[in-house]
Amino acid sequence: MQISSFTDVIRFTERFTNLEKQTTHYTTRTYRLDRMHCLLEHLGNPERSFKKIHLAGSKGKGSTASYLASALTAIGYKTGLYLSPHLVDYRERFTLSGTFFEEALLVSTGQELVDSIKGFSFRDEWGETNPTTFELFTAYAYLLFKNSGCSWAVIETGLGGRLDATNTIIPEASVLCPIELEHTKILGSTIREIASEKSKIIKQRVPVFIGLEEGEALEVFLAEAKTQQSTPYLLKDYLSSLTSSTTGDGEHVHYRWMNGEEEHLCLSMRGLVQAQNSALAMLVLKTLGLFDKSMLPAIEANQIPGRFQQLSKSPCIYIDGAHTTRSLQALLSSFSSLHPTKENTVIFGALEDKDHTHMLSLLLDHFQRIIISKPGTFKKSDIKQLHELLLQLADERNEHYEILLIEDNLEALKEALSLTAKEGAILTCGSFYLAGGIKSAYEQVRSSYESQLA
Repeated sequence: MQISSFTDVIRFTERFTNLEKQTTHYTTRTYRLDRMHCLLEHLGNPERSFKKIHLAGSKGKGSTASYLASALTAIGYKTGLYLSPHLVDYRERFTLSGTFFEEALLVSTGQELVDSIKGFSFRDEWGETNPTTFELFTAYAYLLFKNSGCSWAVIETGLGGRLDATNTIIPEASVLCPIELEHTKILGSTIREIASEKSKIIKQRVPVFIGLEEGEALEVFLAEAKTQQSTPYLLKDYLSSLTSSTTGDGEHVHYRWMNGEEEHLCLSMRGLVQAQNSALAMLVLKTLGLFDKSMLPAIEANQIPGRFQQLSKSPCIYIDGAHTTRSLQALLSSFSSLHPTKENTVIFGALEDKDHTHMLSLLLDHFQRIIISKPGTFKKSDIKQLHELLLQLADERNEHYEILLIEDNLEALKEALSLTAKEGAILTCGSFYLAGGIKSAYEQVRSSYESQLA
């Protein structure tokens, strides 16, 4: 196949089995590491050409990864960043610290991948199989980082950890972000089971950094660290205090460390969770001997799409990928501090296998106007069932709610704009796929009604 554009790269990789679209069948026949090891060896092990930091967790790993990458870039290291999923553009997955690679390199590296795997397949006791889409994306990222001369790469797991395609690297550090119930059909139905899957990114004698975790998840992480003879660094043991306030300017954060050091930053990405994510990133950098005050402006300016991202003013429009109960709770707390009224509008959609009841209850606590819309078609969702559940939960309260079901994201945004006063706000949350859909819809609305959204 001839690769003439980045679109051709995506077309090629999408020809293969795409496990990201599945919500069941987490088996060693489909999710596996031996096939990925074989693929990387076939490609000459491009992942060995740069140093790596590897992250897993239920929430915050993408933001934490981006803080790490922007900080490393600020002190002179060429740093690759591998994230998933993307919000609107596939190029968001493999970047130079959040900056897209030039098209020429995307194309030439895509051609290298296509040419290199001609005739490649993997054979075991189940027969012959080809790489999956995510395995190819991961290999493509490593080739991009190698070809562009990266000295560091920050790599986020796609799903879980134990059988994730990224879990074929030996990093300089492993980072574990907070755990919640998610992907329960795949990773397990308890916190302990999910934490066990994610803990498997801990490598022999490689330091592991653990965010503000507690209970069973922390027990699992520490037990795995002990098994791997990996030194654990718990954020709570190094951070004396962390205070944060959400403002129109950003997230004002004061960090006080146990050794007496302090920092005060105004993060571009708002929310208490970003204060925690940035603190975890700084602990990694401080411990690895990479921290320098000159990187602080880059940490402040760091942004990635879909993290309490403001698209517009008058009315204010925000998108966020919060898709777990705790992440949604944190988002709504920050949002309410900026817009303390129930007269705002929320557009919500969630995939299957999420804690719908608790998330919808949180929405009812903060909004009187709720629009349910479809979180894309990439993964399964049932918004009619979600809408019915929301109506049922609303009926149990002695309050008036305006609840709408509008499947199309563009129509949902238009309706939200028509119902929300200019001094109000519109929040989209529940899924990165919905956030991406609303962002694309906003671009269409903005081009048609620029003056209305000025």
